[in-house]
Amino acid sequence: MARILSIDYGKKRTGVAVTDPLQIVCGGLATVSTATLFDWLKDYVSREPVELMVVGEPRQMDGSPSENLQRVMQFVNRWKKAMPAIPIVMYDERFTSCLAHQAMLQGGLRRKARQDKALVDEISATIILQDYMEARRVGGLRQSPDLNPQT
Repeated sequence: MARILSIDYGKKRTGVAVTDPLQIVCGGLATVSTATLFDWLKDYVSREPVELMVVGEPRQMDGSPSENLQRVMQFVNRWKKAMPAIPIVMYDERFTSCLAHQAMLQGGLRRKARQDKALVDEISATIILQDYMEARRVGGLRQSPDLNPQT
């Protein structure tokens, strides 16, 4: 089996999370400058087998697209052209930043650590991946099928 990788794409930074090769456990991998993300991911997938990339789909609370969705879609389209063997699934990322902050509080992190935006992005990517994996297990995916004809 190959890994599943998820990203919480941001204007400046992008959180990255990944499963183990058996797709049982997922965890944060890194926070990468969005400017270097594409090359960083290409390097990662050249070293580790990845069968799927889950990308957080930024939406407003009412379900309408957020301002970041256009940037995310530019990345997704670029990835699809350059790396067609690794499909992308868009997955609803609403509430992940809030959940990341809650996890940091419950984990006992001090205020200074909780203000680390890079850590929040990595935890958010992990939450996106965990939620995707759980939804896939129970069959209740909240992905956008109109954006993912190959899945």
